[in-house]
Amino acid sequence: MDYQTLEIRQEQAVATVWLNRPDVRNAFNETSIAELTQAFRGLDADSSVRAVVLAARGVAFCAGADLNWMKKMAGYSREENLEDAAGLAAMLRAINDCGKPVVARVQGDCYAGGMGLATACDIVVAAETANFCLSEVKLGLIPATISPYVIRAIGAQAARRYFITAERFSAAAAQRMGLVHECVPADGLDDAVGALLKALLAASPDAVSAAKRLVNDVAGQPLTDALVQDTVVRIADIRASEQGREGVRSFLEKRKPSWLE
Repeated sequence: MDYQTLEIRQEQAVATVWLNRPDVRNAFNETSIAELTQAFRGLDADSSVRAVVLAARGVAFCAGADLNWMKKMAGYSREENLEDAAGLAAMLRAINDCGKPVVARVQGDCYAGGMGLATACDIVVAAETANFCLSEVKLGLIPATISPYVIRAIGAQAARRYFITAERFSAAAAQRMGLVHECVPADGLDDAVGALLKALLAASPDAVSAAKRLVNDVAGQPLTDALVQDTVVRIADIRASEQGREGVRSFLEKRKPSWLE
C-alpha cells in the first residue's frame, strides 16, 4: 500500500515504520493517525513479521499534533472532537496491542502526542540528544488520550509534575523515569536497536507475543486467586503448545529451535 505520511520497509522478519513528515517534525494529523492505525493492524496480522521498529525521518521523532490539524480542530463541535479523539486512541491501541514486539527508535525531540507513540511501544531506545515534553497545558489542553501509556511508563508521581508544568526533559531523565530503556549516543542508535532486535528474533515468536500480553494483563492487578489461576493456565497452555514443546526439546537436545533454522 502507498502511504502519504509513512514509509514502511521490511528486511527479513523486521518491519520498520518510518514517520515520514520531516518538514513538519513528523507532527501527526488525521491522515497519519489513520495510516499508523492501518499499518500496525496490518503488521500484527502479517505472519512474516516478527518485530516492528517505529522510527522517524528528519531531526525530530514527533512534535505532536500538526498545526493545520489543530486549527481545524479549533472549530470542531464536541461530537466531532469525540470522533477525532477516538481515532487517536485507536491508533495508540493498535501500537500497544500489536502482537509483535515494537521498538521505538527515538532519534530526536519527542513532544506531546509523540510521547504517546513512544510509550505505546514495548521498548524505547533514544539518542542522548533527544528531548521530551508534555506541552499540552501550554495550549489549554491536557494529555488525556496518551495518559494511560505515559503514566504507565513514567509513573503517577512524575506524571503529576510533567503533565502540569509542560517542562522539557532530557533522554537521560526519561531513562531515569523508566520511559526510555536505552539512552545512547546518536551514532550508536542503530547498533542499540539492532542488538535488541537480535535478542527478540532469537526467542520463540509465540512466547514473545504471549509474554507481551502477560505484562499488559497482569500489571497493576491485585494478587487474587483468579489472577494466580490465570497465570497457572497461561504457563500450562504454553508448555503444551507446539513452540513450547519445541523450545524445551531443543534445549535438552542441545540444538537450535525450529524458529532459528
